[in-house]
Amino acid sequence: MISDGSTKLVARLRSPPILARPYAPIQAVRVSTQRLSSSTHSPRTLRRRLRLTSGDPTSLHPFYPSTSLRSIRFISTTPFSQNRGPIFRFVYRFFAYAGGFILISGGLVVAFFLYDASTYREDLSYTDVPVSEHALEPRRGGPKNLPIAEVLVDDDDCEENSRLKHKPKLVILGSGWGSVSLLKTLNPGEYHVTVISPVNYFLFTPMLPSATVGTLELRSLVEPIRRIVQRARGHFLKAEAVDVELSEKLVEVTQTNARGGIDRFYVPYDKLVLGVGATTNPHGVKGLEHCHFLKDIEDARLIRNKVMQNLEQACIPTTSDKERRRLLSFVVSGGGPTGVEFAAELFDMLNEDLGRSFPKILRNEISVHVIQSRGHILNTYDEALSRYAEARFEHDQVEVLTNSRVKEVQEDKILFTQKDENGETVTKELPMGFCLWSTGVSQIDLCKRIADKIDIQTNKHALETDTHLRLTGAPLGSVYAIGDCSTVQNNVADNLVHFLRTLAWEKGKDPEQMKITFPEWRHVALRVKKRFPQAADHLRRLDKLFEQYDKDKSGTLDFGELHELLLQIDSKLTSLPATAQRAHQQGQYLGRKLNKLAQAAPGMVANEVDYGDLDDAVYKPFEYHYLGSLAYIGNSAVFDFGNGLSFSGGLLAVYVWRSIYFAQSVSFRTRVLLAMDWSKRAIFGRDMMNY
Repeated sequence: MISDGSTKLVARLRSPPILARPYAPIQAVRVSTQRLSSSTHSPRTLRRRLRLTSGDPTSLHPFYPSTSLRSIRFISTTPFSQNRGPIFRFVYRFFAYAGGFILISGGLVVAFFLYDASTYREDLSYTDVPVSEHALEPRRGGPKNLPIAEVLVDDDDCEENSRLKHKPKLVILGSGWGSVSLLKTLNPGEYHVTVISPVNYFLFTPMLPSATVGTLELRSLVEPIRRIVQRARGHFLKAEAVDVELSEKLVEVTQTNARGGIDRFYVPYDKLVLGVGATTNPHGVKGLEHCHFLKDIEDARLIRNKVMQNLEQACIPTTSDKERRRLLSFVVSGGGPTGVEFAAELFDMLNEDLGRSFPKILRNEISVHVIQSRGHILNTYDEALSRYAEARFEHDQVEVLTNSRVKEVQEDKILFTQKDENGETVTKELPMGFCLWSTGVSQIDLCKRIADKIDIQTNKHALETDTHLRLTGAPLGSVYAIGDCSTVQNNVADNLVHFLRTLAWEKGKDPEQMKITFPEWRHVALRVKKRFPQAADHLRRLDKLFEQYDKDKSGTLDFGELHELLLQIDSKLTSLPATAQRAHQQGQYLGRKLNKLAQAAPGMVANEVDYGDLDDAVYKPFEYHYLGSLAYIGNSAVFDFGNGLSFSGGLLAVYVWRSIYFAQSVSFRTRVLLAMDWSKRAIFGRDMMNY
């Protein structure tokens, strides 16, 4: 800029890279206008020269002198301050981040649509599929002269299937926790696997109470069983097993055909796994046809529709006050984890979502009751957790009726007995519009038929197995039972003769007349631990046990003293709980053992070994590890890890509870659906409708 003699010219210049010297870079110069004004150039020419000079940094550098700019000298190398305030920087960064987010999101959307477009198939070409004649027209046989499905229609779909059809036939009944964990553990290609189940999905049962009130959608809890079976290169038949011919190794299967009739056929097996679960225990109570149960996905759907039906009927103008209160009385019979979690989920739905869509009078007249035969709900948990759950229910106005037993269930009320303060039993009645029956498990018809064929199967609640999960009384190593349909025998005392006979045979003595010393007792205890792993905790202090039961202080234990000792251990051993945790561990154990048997099979065939206790030779007995129990009790949760270690809390515990079940979910698909359902509940609430 040029004015009078006192005016200064300031130009911002940048030195070229070649001038990397102490004078470079040039940031600012001051030009004296006195010499410029005394020149013979006109103002117009001078302005042109200044513009040209400002465009050429070398013309102002001391190593490139100019006759017209000899008075130029350096003032400072400090850059001028940039007048950009915090608002400008915030706006700039905001739009930069927003633009990046939009670009990334747009790229992901485009990528998704490209992937989605690739999933559509327009190729209508088909190839001939070889199918065995024996699969289309199976031969007949067995006690009932039924078709025997020795070859399945997909046995020749590919070369791998054709190779596997000559492998040992492993038939798995059921698609529950035990069966699925077995399929996931089993090495593909070792067996010809066939899964038979009346349902074609795996159900994540721990979250089933959440599906009854719309917290979770039903599809979020199920995984197609065919996807899991395909990983083991197996086959699936959607049918129901109704009987087992143990001597001929045949499973009788029924299925409803397209005309509504019943088709029956046999499926042969080399090894059979029973994982059919159990049904609800009625306990001899009358009127259970008026109750709902919670065992499968259809039960959850019926419960949800019944709850919504009662709420809608309560809104009808012609419904009396008495009838409205009855319709809104929800009763849960059973204070175990399933009953408690359903009561908690039901209360959450009524408390959080009812007022948004229904008249507020319904919220004031709703009542939830839990009937428990024991002194506390969640009686298998730590007592402190049981009391915490009861206090939580009391805060939420959920009535807990302990020391009560249901006598009869009628269409509109429940009759139950309860002990009063004096210990006397009195009969009471409770109006109800809905009742959930959740009081233990019992055998299904298939298990009862199998038990009737085996004399030593005397348990009325489950099939008995040994510690290798083999069905007691069945041909050794051919039938296994896992999950709720089975119970592991802990009859240590009954096996005393076996232990003593082995020890006496080694010494050449009579078992009943033999006395054992402390070193021999340690040897017997070691064998007991190996055969009955659950008894290991009760055989820790062998010296104290020996001293306690050596009543004559002879330094030895005779047959009677040893028998009494083992009977005491028997009384301390409890049955394994009928939980998903136990079934999951049994399925994993059995899968690993079957893998070991398949690997050892070539050597056994080469050495002609086809008898004896092969299971015990290749793998250890089953040992159950208690990993803890948890339960949801209405915007809070309790955790029992055993040995006095427990935890309870509010929403933080709920998030931990969700995280544990989220991690245990069977597939990535169900995890995504669970996360979406929990987010949908938080944003939109539960869907208050029938479906």
